[in-house]
Amino acid sequence: MIELFAVASITVLAVISPGADFAMVTRNSLLHGRRAGLLAAVGIASGVQLHVLYSMLGVALLIQQSPQWFDVIKLAGAVYLIYVGWQTIRSRSEADTSPDGKQRLSPLAAWRTGFFTNALNPKTTLFVVSVYAQVVQPGTSLAVQIGYGLFMSLAHWIWFSVVTVVFSEPRLRAQMLRRQVVLNACIGGVLMALGLSLALASAASR
Repeated sequence: MIELFAVASITVLAVISPGADFAMVTRNSLLHGRRAGLLAAVGIASGVQLHVLYSMLGVALLIQQSPQWFDVIKLAGAVYLIYVGWQTIRSRSEADTSPDGKQRLSPLAAWRTGFFTNALNPKTTLFVVSVYAQVVQPGTSLAVQIGYGLFMSLAHWIWFSVVTVVFSEPRLRAQMLRRQVVLNACIGGVLMALGLSLALASAASR
């Protein structure tokens, strides 16, 4: 019971803290609509499962013992965020929209933005590795470990689905899209800033 409370508490605090996942879901919801935001939320939950999988397989121990591998993850995540941020700034407000006023973004592309943002997010890597390193004991059953991972994914999916519903609310979204050039610049700038901070942190740790 103590382990479960610890996992739940740490997960909730980690999920609601603003970061790259929040910025990406907000971007999809405002620029592409509710469906794109919800699919990004599913992608984020899928990314969490990737972290859970390698933590359970012991790859996390390799990352802890070989910092250069963690640096690779941080650099890849930084490059991805900078790329998406730059694409957001460069996106046009009219040419990329469909007849119903929503920008085109395929379901796979929407899911992919969430998945890669989370999968390449060193914050999530540290979060999942820390939970499994501190909470999971040698006697913890495989079923319980899987349950912890599913809870982490579910918490991410619920939170970012709520964020999507809020930011894709028609009136709010319509008001924001009237200022789309500024909106794109702000969201893109935040994503690029997050990416640059990760890159600088990676360089400083070497």
